[in-house]
Amino acid sequence: MERWQSIKNVVIVGLGITGLSVVKHLRKTQPQLQLKVMDTRPTPPGADKLPAGIELHTGGWNDAWLSQADLVVTNPGIALATPQIQAVLAKGTPVVGDIELFAWAADKPVLAITGSNGKSTVTDLCGVMANACGVKAAIGGNIGVPALDLLQQEVELYVLELSSFQLETTASLSLVAAAFLNLSEDHMDRYQGMDDYRQAKLRIFQHAQTAIVNRDDVQTYPLSPMPLLSFGSDAEEFGLITWQGQSWLAQNGQPILPSSELKLVGQHNVANVLVVLALLSAAGIDYRKGLEALKSYTGLTHRCQVVADNRGIKWVNDSKATNLASTQAALSGLHCTGKLYLLVGGDGKGADFSPLAPVLANLPVELCCFGADGDKFMPLHPSAKRFERMEDVIEQISAQLQPGDMVMLSPACASFDQFSNFMARGDRFAELARQYA
Repeated sequence: MERWQSIKNVVIVGLGITGLSVVKHLRKTQPQLQLKVMDTRPTPPGADKLPAGIELHTGGWNDAWLSQADLVVTNPGIALATPQIQAVLAKGTPVVGDIELFAWAADKPVLAITGSNGKSTVTDLCGVMANACGVKAAIGGNIGVPALDLLQQEVELYVLELSSFQLETTASLSLVAAAFLNLSEDHMDRYQGMDDYRQAKLRIFQHAQTAIVNRDDVQTYPLSPMPLLSFGSDAEEFGLITWQGQSWLAQNGQPILPSSELKLVGQHNVANVLVVLALLSAAGIDYRKGLEALKSYTGLTHRCQVVADNRGIKWVNDSKATNLASTQAALSGLHCTGKLYLLVGGDGKGADFSPLAPVLANLPVELCCFGADGDKFMPLHPSAKRFERMEDVIEQISAQLQPGDMVMLSPACASFDQFSNFMARGDRFAELARQYA
């Protein structure tokens, strides 16, 4: 390809899974290049997997390498504002990320998703439904498999989750459709403010044929006119209608599926499903062929995931809710016909949990507080009971569960007081759920 003719020396900044995927891709597709890898960490992950013959500099920057580079491929975790990267840009040397390399190589349609919350669920479900519709899809990017590793597979469609960090170094990614789910405060240590963060996200629309935007969040709309599809909580385009006495997912007022038939839990996940339907529609895929897969989809592990559903009692693992905002999102629009047994607590990281009180006031909840900071939740609801461990909660409530009840772990806390990480906590909850369900 023409763009490679003037490139001989490539420096890859940052190793790990992404850096290794870049090395593997360039060695296979551009074997004439001289590759060097640097990582500021003294012992970067993946160093033992680096192919023989590729120089590795660790524990800091190598300015001499950067000055001789014709192309720098940087890890998304490294801000473009870093002085060493600014020096490279000032010389006129291009700085790209792995997604830009993917854009140069991909020859099949691509769908991409960004946003502050929900993008992993949307990306995963979009790929699951596309496959169920008979379109061979590969899922990756900021979720699971690095984008460049997807190029090794025989596929008809790529579905990518893209972070704002990845989008900063991406300039030529052509998309059939791009979705911007929502915008809320995050990564303020990296950006000058909310508008700076938003601008990074909006880069997803640069070369998209269709922009999929959130009618309930005007910040997700592109700055320049382009074809739009929207989703939201009203009856427009991809939205919700009341039909036959219940809430239905709909397209332009035409019913698709009752919300109650989704195994996914929470209002935010209904919005996520609407985005998936819009993405598939924009790609010319008949999403109705994948509705059975949609109905059986229980979500990503540890994210509002239904891990057991027995005797009319749902057990929901939302262990990834390690802060207040995540638990608030999980409880928003939650549909529970019986009692909600909500498990909260752990390492609170000094947070103020009082904003949870008005949310709990509107729910049929019994609050089960455990772990090191369980006491901080006790004043939030009159039903609150104190336990030492999660196991103690499950043991006590299991005898009183009735059809229609829901047991939900959405702790609003880190797990380090009693578990090695949130995954271990969620796995233990799932194990207990299957034991008592």
